[in-house]
Amino acid sequence: MSVHEPPQLPGFDLTGPASTPASPTSSPEGAAAKGDVPALENLDWRTLAAELDREGVALTPPLLTAGQCADLRELFDDPGAFRSTVTMARHRFGEGLYRYFSHPLPELVQTLREQLYPPLAGIANDWARRLGQPAFAPEFDGLIAACAAAGQHRPTPLLLRYGRGGYNCLHQDVYGDLTFPLQVAIMLDRPDEDFTGGESVFVEQRPRAQSRPLVKRPVQGQGMIFTVSHRPVRSVRGWSRVTLRHGVSSVTSGQRHVLGVIFHDAR
Repeated sequence: MSVHEPPQLPGFDLTGPASTPASPTSSPEGAAAKGDVPALENLDWRTLAAELDREGVALTPPLLTAGQCADLRELFDDPGAFRSTVTMARHRFGEGLYRYFSHPLPELVQTLREQLYPPLAGIANDWARRLGQPAFAPEFDGLIAACAAAGQHRPTPLLLRYGRGGYNCLHQDVYGDLTFPLQVAIMLDRPDEDFTGGESVFVEQRPRAQSRPLVKRPVQGQGMIFTVSHRPVRSVRGWSRVTLRHGVSSVTSGQRHVLGVIFHDAR
């Protein structure tokens, strides 16, 4: 996933069932419109937290159905759903387009934001404890209230579209003084069928070490949870801050659409 704002913007229980989530190709009629995401109930948060600790990136099982992915892709062409559109080449961010949703968010996007946040807040607060930083609110409403107090009122969830030759430069999604340290990107197309290329690329920079690349290739409906800017990694001196940047490699054919679920609002 890739997000850039245009230049003018400046003790948790992680147990969870390991059962198989609902298939991404089947869904009750109307589920996409209602914002139902049954797969969220089956996420194994202990395993996801361990993977985030290890790599800073974790792939979920498929979260959205094929129908929900199609509904979101179609929204890209509805200008009334968005507060702004960014042409990436204009700002030298890459090649492609992305659009920030306006309020009220589509019900499905709001559901993802609200239901993914509490377990992610548990992980974020564990990281904050290790780094000696303030904790985040345990519920999503509390985070939004804190964003408002910091002057951050604009919604940050977005849709991204890349055509042939599209790519995204390495970056971080920081929109103000308050930054929630985790975000989620959900693949809306089928790799090798709807598009080729377009891998998700992450580069980790550890203190006094060379950068480490990571490449992820989620299937349709699958989510990637990853570090917004930095995370704690144990070192000989205790806990060190490790920086992560993310981007997208060149799409070689077709179109690639992604839903970005960012939890903090923008200034």
